[in-house]
Amino acid sequence: MGKASQGQAQRMREHIAQEAARIMAEQGITDYHLAKRKAATQLGASGTRHLPQNREIQTALVAYQELFGGHARREHLADLLATAVDAMEFFESFRPRLVGALLDGTAGEHSDVHLHVFADTPEDIVLFLMDHDIPFDSGERRVRFDDSYAFRPVYRFVAGRIPVELTVLDERALRHPPRSRVDGQPMQRAALAAVRELRDSAYQADA
Repeated sequence: MGKASQGQAQRMREHIAQEAARIMAEQGITDYHLAKRKAATQLGASGTRHLPQNREIQTALVAYQELFGGHARREHLADLLATAVDAMEFFESFRPRLVGALLDGTAGEHSDVHLHVFADTPEDIVLFLMDHDIPFDSGERRVRFDDSYAFRPVYRFVAGRIPVELTVLDERALRHPPRSRVDGQPMQRAALAAVRELRDSAYQADA
């Protein structure tokens, strides 16, 4: 491939990454593959082989949120982080860890709070929710551990007006995080003390 063709391919990747970021931010899509395919189609390049990596889209999404989010996004992030702290304090006996968009900088108006919690059995979480009269929905999430995949229970409830999602993992996953769907590396996670610091910083930035 010549220099001109390489330059065109790189520009196409950048355009698709930026359009995918816009789609994810405005439509609340969290599937990177779906977003990049939709972006390529909207740019009239549905057959292109020059699709960006997930990490490129994530970088573009962070930039988009920072550029276009404004005061409303900062206020929403502060609310999300406050809810995350409250939820983590509530589930503290299950050693919660914050994961996802709220931690990696891509959170926007459609985002919610995602936590990993750790229990001997999923029933421990179910009983805890029921004992505290918290209505919840249940489901499953496909999680990657090294080179294998497993389905793990997920429980969702609403705290105030903000959805909270709990993925239940075992003790081994506390020491060995699942792999990120963005780049396949161990997933970034934050414990309660770190999330309190993020909350305090968010309120200061929004003041």
